[in-house]
Amino acid sequence: MTPVRLTRPRRALDIVVSLLLLTLLSPVLLFLAVLVRATSGGPVLFRQRRMGEGAREFTLYKFRTMRQGAAGPGLTAGSDARVTGTGRLLRRFGLDELPQFFNVLRGDMTLVGPRPEGIALALRYPPECQWVFRHRPGLTGPCQLRSRTDALLLDGRTDPERYYLEVLVPRRVAMDAEVLARLTPATVLLFVVRTPWYLVSAAWDGSRRSADRLGGDAEAGTGGGRS
Repeated sequence: MTPVRLTRPRRALDIVVSLLLLTLLSPVLLFLAVLVRATSGGPVLFRQRRMGEGAREFTLYKFRTMRQGAAGPGLTAGSDARVTGTGRLLRRFGLDELPQFFNVLRGDMTLVGPRPEGIALALRYPPECQWVFRHRPGLTGPCQLRSRTDALLLDGRTDPERYYLEVLVPRRVAMDAEVLARLTPATVLLFVVRTPWYLVSAAWDGSRRSADRLGGDAEAGTGGGRS
């Protein structure tokens, strides 16, 4: 598959932003590494082969959020029992993704692009969606920002992988096409700035909805009136 190479300005932006944020966030990265190790034991990082630019495989790095050795499907639903308590906190704020700045620095990924897909699922993409693997996957992007919502859509599905491939993948690829058609260094920076704000806002809204539901349950239990 013929890759779509990054322009020099975008690659330069990847390097500068990754180096800057890895330097600034180094105390946070160290703290999170200690937290993962102390609360769940085992390795701090999760490594997985993903589909990269031009359908070339690479190793993606994340902070480990699941129990060590936990087996299960390649997709993570919103209520997946394999996720640890610390892992849920990291996922809520997108902190488990921070090691991917090393992937961006190495050139495996870019700051903004399609979501990096696991190999097994990538090979099962509908033919009309496989063009997305010509592009370098991104640390953030429209699909990454919908990951939490999409994970909730998988809850209760009898065949979550089929639903993902037949319903969510075409939807995601369409969003990627729209963004890739107008992606410039300026829009990349806009995504980078907006992503932390989006993650914090989404986590806050989720906590508030959970609190509202708990309040409603309490009232029902007295005869009155998510993770």
